[in-house]
Amino acid sequence: MASSEIETALHTARALVLADLTARDVAEAAVVSLVEKAVVHRRWWLEQWPAGVEFVLGLLAQDIQDALLEEYGRWPLCTVCAAEGDPHALSVEPELGPEPHWVCGKNGTVVAPVGQLV
Repeated sequence: MASSEIETALHTARALVLADLTARDVAEAAVVSLVEKAVVHRRWWLEQWPAGVEFVLGLLAQDIQDALLEEYGRWPLCTVCAAEGDPHALSVEPELGPEPHWVCGKNGTVVAPVGQLV
């Protein structure tokens, strides 16, 4: 796989994850730095396994979710169950697959494709 294909996949994934962070009002400078760090890691990962290019969006979203959990708390919170008073984060499904979506783990509702949170 050409380096340009890897870079295109990384830039697209970065933009979509930043769109979700912006939609949920957490795209502050420190969080964007976490995204940049994750992109660097995934660039290395794709250089080792170029066939993983179709999985990079979901993996980057999970990387940011994990980094935010350690630094800030759960993200993104489920808006489907918000009225029930039990805040929980959405998860990325499939965990390793193309076309990842944010899904409520409690009831299985697909909330949005990664990059299209509102």
